[in-house]
Amino acid sequence: MSRYPLITYRHGITGRSRLDVAFQAAGLHPEVVISAQDSDVIKTYVELGLGVGLLADMSYHRERDAGLVSLRAEHLFEANTVWLGVKRGQLQRKYAWRFIQLCNPQLSLTEIEEAVFATAAPAAALDYQI
Repeated sequence: MSRYPLITYRHGITGRSRLDVAFQAAGLHPEVVISAQDSDVIKTYVELGLGVGLLADMSYHRERDAGLVSLRAEHLFEANTVWLGVKRGQLQRKYAWRFIQLCNPQLSLTEIEEAVFATAAPAAALDYQI
């Protein structure tokens, strides 16, 4: 059993299986007391004192989550790759381009649009880990 009650994503949510694998590889049996679909729900339960939250790094915002303490744990878990897909050559609304760019700050909006409208499939043009 783990030392602290844990609050994390429910099974089926991207990344949850990597948490389970990491605990299993370490020979630990986590006590997940609450599973949630959303990081804001996880943070709310943590603020209520119900356990320690395990969530995606991009879910924590220092100013907005002032009542929480963030401890980096990427050295404990494998990286998780998230894929964003759009139909090649199809125009998107500006918010879609901006969302992709927010997920991939290394890419400019121009680079994203060029990759989507390229005639030949670029070799991993948008294959960036977030």
